[in-house]
Amino acid sequence: MIPHAIPHAVPLAASGLKIDWARMPTYNTIMSVAAGAGLLLVVALGRQLLTPGRTINPEGWVLAFGALGFTLVTTGLHMTLTWPLAGQGFPFDNIIFGEPALAFGVFLFAASFYLWRRGAELNSADRIVRSARVAMPISVFVFGLGLACLGIAAAGWKYTLFAAPPEEPISGEFARWPILEASFMSGLYVLVGIGALLFPFVLRRPSSWMAPVTGVVWGLAGLAFLLFGGLNYFTHIGLIVNTM
Repeated sequence: MIPHAIPHAVPLAASGLKIDWARMPTYNTIMSVAAGAGLLLVVALGRQLLTPGRTINPEGWVLAFGALGFTLVTTGLHMTLTWPLAGQGFPFDNIIFGEPALAFGVFLFAASFYLWRRGAELNSADRIVRSARVAMPISVFVFGLGLACLGIAAAGWKYTLFAAPPEEPISGEFARWPILEASFMSGLYVLVGIGALLFPFVLRRPSSWMAPVTGVVWGLAGLAFLLFGGLNYFTHIGLIVNTM
């Protein structure tokens, strides 16, 4: 996830790309790791809920969702309100990274609070029905964010917003082909978007084919965000060193 990528990264790099890092937040590294972990845990909890006779420990989920929610809300809120990002011509980053992270963090925070107060319901005989009724109202917002993810993916492909400059280690090796990284990142947003669009319907028919499909697309996207965020701890540090 490249917070500074621009459509014309290669020409700028050729002329000596310099970035004022004192004014350029780059914490979407931790945002990517947290978002990936959050997606994986949502899938894991959903699978446990749908497994008959499976006992769930609410306290562990409260801690996990609370920690991830706090990370995404604080970083996502700051990035969302920092407009434009660093004043260096990257205002789309506020939309692409900040807003989805903020929304997902709020979801995780809300889930953590609910599980803290009503976690015992996860082990009741009718837990699937109870959980679906509780999540149904917020599913409207999830559906809307699914449309937003598809919009972000389309913009990423059209404007190659995720292209890395040559100064960035590993990702910069593909700077001549910006469509490659744009396709990778846009593809992840498509996966998240598909799951979000299916989510309200999964709540209505949890035993249908839509539940495993949602689990697969969110699981794949979560794993990719987690691994890519971890990789970015190296690539972003290298980019900072190369463009200071």
